[in-house]
Amino acid sequence: MKKILCVVTIIFLAGGFAFAQQDQQDQQDQRETKDTAQQEFKTISVTKFEDAGYWKATISGDEGLAVGRKLEGKPADKKAIPDEEAIGITDVEIDDYVLGVKTMFFRRGAATISVEPTRPIQLPGIVRSLSVWVVGRNYNHVLKAVFRDFDGHRFELTSIPGKLNFSGWKELVVPIPEEIKQRDAHYSILTGIEFLGFKIECDMAETYGSYFLYFDEMRIRTDLFSERDRDQDDMLDAW
Repeated sequence: MKKILCVVTIIFLAGGFAFAQQDQQDQQDQRETKDTAQQEFKTISVTKFEDAGYWKATISGDEGLAVGRKLEGKPADKKAIPDEEAIGITDVEIDDYVLGVKTMFFRRGAATISVEPTRPIQLPGIVRSLSVWVVGRNYNHVLKAVFRDFDGHRFELTSIPGKLNFSGWKELVVPIPEEIKQRDAHYSILTGIEFLGFKIECDMAETYGSYFLYFDEMRIRTDLFSERDRDQDDMLDAW
């Protein structure tokens, strides 16, 4: 009789443990499903640099002279974005030109070249990364992207790879760290960060002669769930 009771007890405990495990797994699955349901990642084209007049190129101090120009061309390896129409983008920008930046150095020095839009570009959603196609001409200069976060703080991030020491076109990626503030739970209408431009920190040993740099399509990988989920009739705190 004692043996039977022991066997029954063991079966009961094993069954309870298995049930607890299954319940824990079900809860985990529900959390993961909820997290996935609250994310909507899309790739969006921000600009294809078709209008050179929208961009200004400058160089720090009196280290040289920088100018921008629209030129025909594009990277052959660039793939089209497959889901632009799926997110309602119908006015897809043409892609016939690139932005060329020519810098003429006056002397060797710690120069910084800036390539900035005429006004900041608001990036929708919660941005996870930014990418841009660049011709770097195999120099040791470093490309950085400059942003402004939700609270108005300016910050810079180095691209991957950072140095422009490659030939031909290459897509450079700028990951956006999670600690960068892009939204406030109290304001459902306002999300995202602002793109302020690119900085090229020049290698001092290579600041001589003329330096040519080319940009084509800038894209972002962003979570648009908050954009889709917000109430369209919400009030705007702008008074």
